[in-house]
Formats: sequence, structure tokens, C-alpha cells
Amino acid sequence: MTGQETAVQSPPRDTGSEIRRHELAAFLRSRRERIAPEQVGMPRGRRRRTPGLRREEVAQLSAVGVTWYTWLEQARDIQVSVQVLDALARALLLDPSERAHLFQLAGAVDPTPARVCPAITPAVRALLEQFEPYPACVQNSRYDILAHNRTYGLLLCDLEAVPPEDRNCMILSFTNEDWRSSIVHLEETQRLMAARFRATMAGHLAEPAWKMLLKRLRTQSPGFREVWERHEVVAHRSKRKEFLNRYVGRIRVDHTDLWLGPEAGPRMVTYAPADEVSRERLERLHAIALERGSTSSG
Repeated sequence: MTGQETAVQSPPRDTGSEIRRHELAAFLRSRRERIAPEQVGMPRGRRRRTPGLRREEVAQLSAVGVTWYTWLEQARDIQVSVQVLDALARALLLDPSERAHLFQLAGAVDPTPARVCPAITPAVRALLEQFEPYPACVQNSRYDILAHNRTYGLLLCDLEAVPPEDRNCMILSFTNEDWRSSIVHLEETQRLMAARFRATMAGHLAEPAWKMLLKRLRTQSPGFREVWERHEVVAHRSKRKEFLNRYVGRIRVDHTDLWLGPEAGPRMVTYAPADEVSRERLERLHAIALERGSTSSG
């Protein structure tokens, strides 16, 4: 030995993951402790010292092992599947915001359809209404339509007649005949959408919701399979579009994306009329949408 031994450095710890595991553990404990046993059909008993539910009760409700759940609350470095996270969210009676927080802390993406989105606040809904008579909607990066105003609801098809799980612009553009027939330049639109979808999906390749959507598109649409195999990529950008609406005829609009956060996630999609004729026709379409709404609620 020379007295000048080389220091052996341990590999750096992933402090970000460690912090997230501890936050997840604390969040689970806090949610568990706030639930009375009676809320989930559990007997309270006479010797209950734990506020809320016990760990073994959460494990039982979630159909997971008690030891495994205990490790989760101890911030152990273990893998958690989206199925288990879904079961925990149900067992702990999490609301949509809490559920989203759970998946984010676990570093996972909720594979269920996004029927409720934290970005759709009352203020955002008010903006959608204020944009009328012009069409506007909110979409996430997967093209799920999270909210829309009345004019947009009749622009390409009767969107209210479409099941919530099918309200996705990719699905509609490749499989819904009413939607497809309303797009004047359908092939070009499909090609650009697939290219944008491929570019965006590069950051979500392992996420179940994206994989499920891609599998559905490839299964249900030969046209999508054909354009997908071209491996084209393009970025989001504003563009002039033409629609052939069943109620008022051809409409030319300028499409603009208004992002609702710092990341490329939910965005408000707006369509402003490109000429006076289109403006008048959008006003007529809005009037039809209002009339249909009053009739259905009357």
C-alpha cells in the first residue's frame, strides 16, 4: 500500500426517484388514514387504534399482498403496475385529481380514457363558450377531445352521439364516416395527423394509453396502417382547413393551438373563419346547435 489509496465512489443515487417514492408513501398513508372503515364496508371493531384504514385492509380491498403494500408505504424500490395503481385508487376512494397525482408519483400513466382532466377548469369551459359562434375544443396530446363548445359539437359530426371513449380525433378521422366525409382534404389530413402522432408518441412509447390507442388504430383502420408505415414526422403548427358541414356547407377556417400548460399536453384548438362566407356559416351552425340544445332539454 502506498498510503495514497484511490477512493472508490459508490454509484450516484437516483434522488429524484427516491424523493418520489417517499412522496408516494406519504400520500398513500394520508389517504388511507382519512377513510373510515364504514365507508368501504369494513367493521370498525373495538380495538382500532389506527386512524382510518389499516394497511392490511387496503391490501385486501386492492387484492394485493400485505407485505407488498407495506413495502410501498415504506418507500421501498419496487415496481408498481398500472393495474395495481388503479386498484389502489379505487380502494382509497381517490377523486380525479388525487388519482392523477398517484399515477404521477408512481411514474406511470393512467391507461383509462381521460373523461376528466384537471386542465378542464370552469375558466377553460367559460373560454370555450366565449369563443362561440366559432368552434373550439380542448384536446390532449393523444387527440382525445376532453371538452368542446356547441359549435364544435356539430362541425364534423354530432359529437354528442359519439361514445366518450371514441371521442378521439385520430379514431374519428380513420373510422367515423360522418367525421371523414366532413374533411375536404381527407388523405392529406390523415397523413399529417399520423405524422404528428408519431412525433409526439416518441416521448410516450412505454405508456399503456398510447400503446392501446396505436393498437386500436392499426387493428381498425387499414388506411392508418398504410400511412403509419411511412414513418413520417411533423410538428404541430397552425394551418388553414376546409370542412364540408352537413348543415351549412363548406367552411374555411384557420386552426390555432393554444397550449394550456408549459408542456405539450392539453391544448385549446380554435377555428377562426378564414373569410366572410365562412363566418356567416359558422354563425348559422351555432344557431342550429343552440336550437338543438334547447329542443333536447325542453
